[in-house]
Amino acid sequence: MRLRAFLPAALIVCALAALPFCLHPVRVAHAAPAGAPAYAANGDLLPPNYREFIYLTTGIDMSYNPKATGGGESMFDNVFVNPEAYHSFVATGTWPDKTVLVLEGRVARTRGSINTRGHFQSEQLMGGFEVHVKDEARFPGKWAFFDFDKADKNGTLIPSGAPCYSCHAQHAAVDTTFVQFYPTLLPIARAKHTLSEEFAREDSAGGK
Repeated sequence: MRLRAFLPAALIVCALAALPFCLHPVRVAHAAPAGAPAYAANGDLLPPNYREFIYLTTGIDMSYNPKATGGGESMFDNVFVNPEAYHSFVATGTWPDKTVLVLEGRVARTRGSINTRGHFQSEQLMGGFEVHVKDEARFPGKWAFFDFDKADKNGTLIPSGAPCYSCHAQHAAVDTTFVQFYPTLLPIARAKHTLSEEFAREDSAGGK
């Protein structure tokens, strides 16, 4: 009898003890997303932790970077994007501000095991990796390219007059990015009608 009488009182005490947390909610700090671009004092881009990004696609011999292909080997290029931008694209069909896309090149090797005809990815190419950043307040054209010679060094800004800017502006499927090479995202852009006018015409003419 005493135990049964005690239990309700104990529950009331626990409930009252928890009440201040309900009356005074815990304040949550809204820091910048972990994948957002960050810069050094001189304007260089700090290396993004792209190993924790979302994987988008892999191509073969797609890079135009002479440092990446100068050795004569075939190369794989792997594309990653920060998770915040990926989820926004899935919802809207386009890229939000603070998008960070990373292109990593790796040597294509053969004869690594019993399979002597296929190719597999090996060491990172000398060219390091390249980053395409959307930072609307920082760059006049909203997007910028950075070149990372080595993974442990900051990335240097590629001048806006470089051919990569005009190529992306003229041929990219969505917001100056080559979504036509990202097989999981292209159907989303089609469904949400966010393809560039030029690519949409080409896409429609191709019957895809």
